[in-house]
Amino acid sequence: MSDLDKSIQYLKGVGPKRYRLLTRLGIYTPRDLLNYFPRTYQDRSQIEKISDLKESNTSMVKGNVSRMRNSNTRGWKSIFEISLTDNTGILLVKWFNQPYMKDKLQVDDLVLLYGRVSFYKQKLQMINPDYEVITENIDVAESLRIVPVYTLTDDVSQTFFRKLVAMVLEESLCSIEEFFPDDIIRKHKLLPLMHAIKNIHFPDTFDILNEAKKRLKYQEFFMFESAMALQKRRIKDADGYQFHIGENIKHQIFRLFPFVLTKSQEKVIRDVHEDMCRLKPMNRLLQGDVGSGKTVVAVYALIAAIANGIQAAFMAPTELLAEQHYRTLNCFLVKAKVRVLLLKGGLKTKERQENLERIKNGEVDLVIGTHTLIQTDVEFKRLGLIVIDEQHKFGVMQRTRLRRKGYCPKPDVLVMTATPIPRSLSLTVFGDLDVSIIDELPPGRIPVKTYWVKANKQTDVYGFIRKEIEKGSQAFVVYPLVEESEKLDLKAATEEAKILQDKVFPGVRVGLLHGKLKSDVKEFIMSDFMNHKYDILVSTIIIEVGIDIPNATIMLIEHADRFGLAQLHQLRGRIGRSSHKSYCLLFGAPKSEGSRQRLKAMVDTNDGFKIAEEDLRIRGPGEFFGTRQHGIPEFKIADIINDHTILQLARDDAFKLINERWNLKVSKNRILLKMIMENFKDKFDLINTG
Repeated sequence: MSDLDKSIQYLKGVGPKRYRLLTRLGIYTPRDLLNYFPRTYQDRSQIEKISDLKESNTSMVKGNVSRMRNSNTRGWKSIFEISLTDNTGILLVKWFNQPYMKDKLQVDDLVLLYGRVSFYKQKLQMINPDYEVITENIDVAESLRIVPVYTLTDDVSQTFFRKLVAMVLEESLCSIEEFFPDDIIRKHKLLPLMHAIKNIHFPDTFDILNEAKKRLKYQEFFMFESAMALQKRRIKDADGYQFHIGENIKHQIFRLFPFVLTKSQEKVIRDVHEDMCRLKPMNRLLQGDVGSGKTVVAVYALIAAIANGIQAAFMAPTELLAEQHYRTLNCFLVKAKVRVLLLKGGLKTKERQENLERIKNGEVDLVIGTHTLIQTDVEFKRLGLIVIDEQHKFGVMQRTRLRRKGYCPKPDVLVMTATPIPRSLSLTVFGDLDVSIIDELPPGRIPVKTYWVKANKQTDVYGFIRKEIEKGSQAFVVYPLVEESEKLDLKAATEEAKILQDKVFPGVRVGLLHGKLKSDVKEFIMSDFMNHKYDILVSTIIIEVGIDIPNATIMLIEHADRFGLAQLHQLRGRIGRSSHKSYCLLFGAPKSEGSRQRLKAMVDTNDGFKIAEEDLRIRGPGEFFGTRQHGIPEFKIADIINDHTILQLARDDAFKLINERWNLKVSKNRILLKMIMENFKDKFDLINTG
């Protein structure tokens, strides 16, 4: 075992108590310590004259202590005060609640101070600055440096942590092993790992600090993309089903579509067709904006697989969406003699067991469900195709767990999303998948007109909605809450449905849909709305994905400023699904700049990819999908938005290494694999990566 991988508890100055504090930071070994990077840096490399100090600046000064004084405030807080002089002026310096400072300094001491400058009664001052007493044994030049600042707990001081890092660097820096091939280091002019680690903690200049950051950002991306490449290679190296899809099968499938496919749909179907006809498993991501017709591609793959005597599974994130797919697919498959089963939660034990037996015995061709499909008691006789809708709602490992139900050969996997993924996220979250994009809407679709409605125009909008309903249209009205909240000043769906019915739209049929209703009730309400038994459906974001009501041409979103940009775009996608003009009306009074930017983006464009890029910019990658558990890596130093160029370089190099030169007889590859397994073992299925 390397010294870098031993317990940090036994290093000089640590011990059991400090070890427990360090483990709270995720630091167990010296290697963990060296990979715990500073959050910022203080520039203490230049000394300023007191006469040049400016209010609000953080500065380094040198001077002599000319006066000292102790006092207490009315609340009995101690104040230790000195005056510092440097021949150009006097600086007042105070330390609050640090009575021990009187024993640290003496009059005439030569002192270095680093702190924020402020004015007090027309005098320059610093409050609680860092300090260092300069003696004959101390070289002032050594104190003039760039100082790292770490994210620490209250019980771990910056001074102790810096000394610990410096000690480990001095003792173990030579133990750090380089794992990049020489040609990659030369190609991108990267610092060797040893020098990058040293300079990320204690850089001599800001230029060398930037070089260290560049190396470590590239390294983080390279390791992650190498893991992606290994997973992709592992899937492609497995034995899959080689489907036979002749002209007769293709003809029978296309006969089921009562419309002409777009060129974009045809291209994606060709991608899927070629994947399925290969011996290696398909592993493809299908991106398409709301209403672009992704389901048609899924139908092609499903029928092609079933025509080969293979079972298929279709997983959706919610029961409402699973039921919607069940209805839609049954319409397509009614003439295809496909045995379809909707596997729902909440079934009685006997009914569920009967369904599971039918799946296990191969009496079902296509199983549609939610997370229930990955439960351990769900077994397939011959699972050969998996379709996952709204993939961003699932984690990476959930996709893997469903794939494992195919045993051997490995099933083909087609994952779909109507949430456009920005390029940078696509390279990380879905980097192990081949990508196809449907980038055009079916003919006859008219772009939805979106308006941000101010409070003084809301009555006019209600009048407009009534006129559209009188013409035969239907409308969604969406609220962020089900019931009123005492803590939030937001309109709630249940209360507002009554107001809309009784006061705003008397005589208009108003329905109510939300997630707290039982599954069969939700299905019944949606069926009624589809059959135009309601003119207005009041709902929460339960209708965010998958609901297809062509006659609905109005989407009114209350408190639109409280919704995420991706949610707003998905909600808007529930309308505009016919040749009629459609309108999305945003009610909201945003209180933050981010909220204003979201509403403006919705008004400015219908392009899902532009909206996704804006959403990523506003919220950042960790919150893009509204959760942190869907495979989005949390990098220590790299930023997938601002460092996109480095990400692309690292991805290209990583995939080239794994696909062309991966050999575990090479020591650097073994080191890389070890680091990948340590960092990403919970995110990927990386068994047998040699």
